[in-house]
Amino acid sequence: MDIPLFHLDWLNNRMLIALIATVHALINHSLAVGFLPLMAWLENKGVMNSGPTEITDARWDKMVYKMMWTAFIITTTIGAMTGVGIWFSVSLVSPNSIASLIRVFYYAWFVEWTVFVTEVVLILIYFLTWKNSNKSIKAKTRHIKFGWYLSVFSWVTMAIIVSILGFMMDPGNWKNDKNLITAFTNPLYIPQLLYRTPLAMVLGGTLALFLASVFTKRGEEIRTNTFKLISKWILCWLPFAVAGSAYYFKVIPETQLANMNVAIGTQAFQQWYDIMWKVILGATSIILITAILGLWKPKMLRAPFLAITLLFALAFMGLFERVREFIRKPYIISEYMYSNLLREEDYPLYKKDGLLKWATYSSTPVITKENKIEAGRNVFMLACSRCHTTQGVNSVVDVFDKMYGSTGKPFDETMMKNYISNLHNARAYMPPFPGNKKEIDAIVAYIKQLQITGEVLEGAQETGVTLNPEQSVEAFKATAEKNLAKEKTDIENIKKK
Repeated sequence: MDIPLFHLDWLNNRMLIALIATVHALINHSLAVGFLPLMAWLENKGVMNSGPTEITDARWDKMVYKMMWTAFIITTTIGAMTGVGIWFSVSLVSPNSIASLIRVFYYAWFVEWTVFVTEVVLILIYFLTWKNSNKSIKAKTRHIKFGWYLSVFSWVTMAIIVSILGFMMDPGNWKNDKNLITAFTNPLYIPQLLYRTPLAMVLGGTLALFLASVFTKRGEEIRTNTFKLISKWILCWLPFAVAGSAYYFKVIPETQLANMNVAIGTQAFQQWYDIMWKVILGATSIILITAILGLWKPKMLRAPFLAITLLFALAFMGLFERVREFIRKPYIISEYMYSNLLREEDYPLYKKDGLLKWATYSSTPVITKENKIEAGRNVFMLACSRCHTTQGVNSVVDVFDKMYGSTGKPFDETMMKNYISNLHNARAYMPPFPGNKKEIDAIVAYIKQLQITGEVLEGAQETGVTLNPEQSVEAFKATAEKNLAKEKTDIENIKKK
């Protein structure tokens, strides 16, 4: 309402965030949180298994170094860019929500950034000093300690962010006791952390198995020993990941579980509900089978099979992120802010006066016969464009066309008005329409025009902005002067009495 809205009509605004955030989460969990402690453990194994005159097993250490080189390159390039990309995309697409979260978690995020900077310094030290650390056992021991320090700081970064993700799904008692501690210790924080931590370790293990197959040759003893150790790591963490997922699923609010059947895709893919359970079961099974083979029959494992295992594991994680993002609807911050970035507590005001009157950037604060289509466009931008497009992914035209059986027939205005007025009752994941009856009429007229013309909605980055004259500095100044004059008159009248 107070910030000009960026809009990508061909892609869908939420899809922009989802693509960047999912890639970042996959890298963070599989490489930063799960892979790094495994590397420190494997590096230590090289020292423990070295000969009496050796600092470390040279071949073993070289293999682990190559695996760490892969992690270093990916985390400092794609990982770093998507980390910044999340902030950039969220600030563009969902400015109100990120502003609210920063206000609530300001000090937590300050600590997270401090920990993150330390993590960056540690990964530079750990990787760039690796070869020099092989000159003495003291230097090697110190280097391994840096690997463990790095692992701890990587986990702490995730642990802080998980509290924010949990808060967005279930803020708990925060609405009654608005402070950082209440927000941080939300009901889903510990369950989600107990799920994500072992899952990250399993992802790190599956990635390490694949890299070990790339950096060693078939039939070599070093490959066999590496597969066995990494398989033990996976088998150690996998039961905790399964138990953590069951615990996490158990504490998710029932209203959000009701959205699970449409959490895989958009409205068009409700029939794909079973795919989630197939991916979960398939990924768990193939990871378990791979780890068992790696422990008892390591020579049977080949790089293509391990690549498939890794893809299943990443699909499991990616699907989890998709479901988590969707099931909290109709909210973006549960029980506080709807997915259209409008606060729940402001809805009575919008229902009474209309959405356009209180929008800082709107060319139609008052709806007339002449500006009805333009007003509908403004209402759509404010109330619908965060999740819907006009002609792209999750198009509002397609939504109504499917309601007509995809016949392409002209939309019926009466039916559209009734649907928009009650859409939150028909589809629990949709927020209530925030405006008044005139704005419903306007958005219906706009959607009908979209069906006929196929025009595309452009965001503020293309069209610029128009300041609502009722929300301008001059308007506030005039209102203040009017109120002051009234107050003076009232005082004078009281004195006369």
